[in-house]
Amino acid sequence: MAILLKTETDPPERWTGPLLAVDPDLDIRIWPDLGHVEDIDIAMVWDLPPDAYGRLPNLKAVLSLGMGVDHLIARADIPANVPIVRLTDSWMAASMTEYVLLHVLRFHRNHHLYEQAMGRAEWLALPTPEVTTRHVGIMGLGVLGQAAAQALNGLGFAVSGWSRRPKTIAGVDCFAGPDGMAPFLAQTEILLCLLPLTSATENILHGDLFAALPAGAAVINAARGGLLVDDDLIAALNSGHLTGATLDAFRDEPLPADHPFWRHPGVFVTPHMAADSNPDTAARELVANVRRIRAGEAPRNVVDRTDGY
Repeated sequence: MAILLKTETDPPERWTGPLLAVDPDLDIRIWPDLGHVEDIDIAMVWDLPPDAYGRLPNLKAVLSLGMGVDHLIARADIPANVPIVRLTDSWMAASMTEYVLLHVLRFHRNHHLYEQAMGRAEWLALPTPEVTTRHVGIMGLGVLGQAAAQALNGLGFAVSGWSRRPKTIAGVDCFAGPDGMAPFLAQTEILLCLLPLTSATENILHGDLFAALPAGAAVINAARGGLLVDDDLIAALNSGHLTGATLDAFRDEPLPADHPFWRHPGVFVTPHMAADSNPDTAARELVANVRRIRAGEAPRNVVDRTDGY
């Protein structure tokens, strides 16, 4: 039995070293050197070229090297009986939480406005807001969203959350479904999006949603670029209804040099780095799932292809 490994941008040895440190007996084959394809039972990948999965007759599972799996769900060549498994590494939750705290605090303390004033050489003195009265709303209450909510609660923010299905989380004012969206948005001054990209969430960050936020709200999208309607965000910023946006994911990556986000004073761009996978910590979870699969057990964190996450 063998594992097919294909990373996105990392050198393969960045992953093979930690994986073999957990289990030196693993047979790991680096794309495109497959050897006998009949040996390969697990694909450990970000993704493979078109039709590649169909070349693996004994494939038992596709283990994602990241939390995002929308690109894998869209693949027609992954058989329906082959589970797609997302990576839920504690490192990624901690990394995303750091990113969230950084950018929520940036908006909370008005640093985005100070940055703009600095470009104008303007001495802008603004009152310091009270953290307990600042409402942060999180769209998406999965592993990352709950970790972010707990950290924000710890700083004293008023935290609310919206999810597709009802959830109960200590210290979080939870809303769910279509009926919960309007009251959730109405109280959200800093909106954090951590939703998965599915057919139900694509383009969810659009003009009507922005209009439902309080005037002067800010938006942070640390999830997927397909969630956001770019032109609607620019329009909401230009109108003054939104005061700023931090964006970590985009429809086209790298973000094209001529995209208006690069030059808009209200937009802060980061290069999809909010929660990178860490091979040193992810290897333990990946190998544990390999062992479960080969023992005839169900892997952890299997994706529901109907729901999209």
